[in-house]
Amino acid sequence: MLRRIDNTKMGSSDLGWLKSKFHFSFARYYNPDNINFGTLRVINDDLVKQGTGFDIHPHRDMEIVSYVVEGELTHGDSMGNKNTLSRGHVQYMSAGTGVLHSEHNFGNDTLRFLQIWIFPDKEGYEPNYGDYKFNWDDRKNKWLNIVSSKEGNAPIKINQDSNIFVLELDKDKEIDFKVGKNRQAYLVQIEGTSNINDIILNMRDALEITEEDIKIKALETSHFLVVEMRK
Repeated sequence: MLRRIDNTKMGSSDLGWLKSKFHFSFARYYNPDNINFGTLRVINDDLVKQGTGFDIHPHRDMEIVSYVVEGELTHGDSMGNKNTLSRGHVQYMSAGTGVLHSEHNFGNDTLRFLQIWIFPDKEGYEPNYGDYKFNWDDRKNKWLNIVSSKEGNAPIKINQDSNIFVLELDKDKEIDFKVGKNRQAYLVQIEGTSNINDIILNMRDALEITEEDIKIKALETSHFLVVEMRK
């Protein structure tokens, strides 16, 4: 089963320094029919002006993944970690029993990143942080598995039976993605336009996929992120 989510009908926020699209209920956007998709709780598509950002604030009991689309993201936290990531790079934080962190744009351009929250398989993990500067070409016309469960093979591992894949597909190229029995996936069209099983997705649209294989054709060079998980 497939369900297209039009980005113009998503929740949104404009704070001046921050413009966001909310795939699920978040902050002042609340829709009781759109709280989560399986273990996926949050995908926020954030635009952050230069010289601004999220000052230090707390989290707990959530697996948090940030995927940088453009610009620079600088992370700091109460565990002593600090790093700056750019296009295609990924950071991960298991909030566990509690952590304080900040996210800022100290670069020269607008920062765009996807903020992804996934429920852990249990509460009370020890907080943990990691990041990975993936080579961009590793996702050119092929799926790159950037996040997996502890039993998976991705460089970044989280406390949940979930995978995150990314892809940049050249115009007119085609590729498959399989979603097996008792599995589901949430696809974000980060950039470009595509045809997926005769459904047209535009930039920032999304697609819910349940127990169904898909074939993607890029109508223009396109950039995707997929969160695949148990149903």
